[in-house]
Amino acid sequence: MPEAPRRGRLFILSAPSGTGKTTLRKALLQRVPNLAYSVSYTTRPPRPEEVEGRDYRFISKADFEEGIRGGRWAEWARVHGHYYGTSAEDLERLLAAGGDVLLDLDVQGAEALAGRFPQSVTIFLLPPSLEELERRLRARGTDSPEAIAVRLRNAAAEMACRDRYRHVVVNDRLPAALEELAAIVGSYRP
Repeated sequence: MPEAPRRGRLFILSAPSGTGKTTLRKALLQRVPNLAYSVSYTTRPPRPEEVEGRDYRFISKADFEEGIRGGRWAEWARVHGHYYGTSAEDLERLLAAGGDVLLDLDVQGAEALAGRFPQSVTIFLLPPSLEELERRLRARGTDSPEAIAVRLRNAAAEMACRDRYRHVVVNDRLPAALEELAAIVGSYRP
């Protein structure tokens, strides 16, 4: 009897805003072969450097809410006043084809998806400190002081959830954090 095709594995990366998650995600995808990125949908406006379909799929609040009612999302959450979600159809297609998938999710989304896919490998990315996180957020120059204050409060709450993850990586130095992430992913692949 032929062996059943390998089903893909989910790798979920979570981190407070400004921790370097996007930078590390992009570097990890370049470094690890045959690892697909599941592009999330969001209702927030794109940042200047973001590209539709590469960084996010930007949709209206009405379209997102229709997707909630229609069961379109494998997971979804409202974060910082905007919706974020993962298409159940996109995810299932990638996994069924045997592809490993990297997702970039907030704590709520990671918890929901790991509940639906218990074999998911969850990785929490920490900043070296809250002070360094504040410095990074200010240096980014994309948020108002009020928005930064909200992000810092949310970061403290998110960091309190790190024990729910299989792995925790501190992004103190980018090259070292990338090495650690690549080693984690590699340890779960055939």
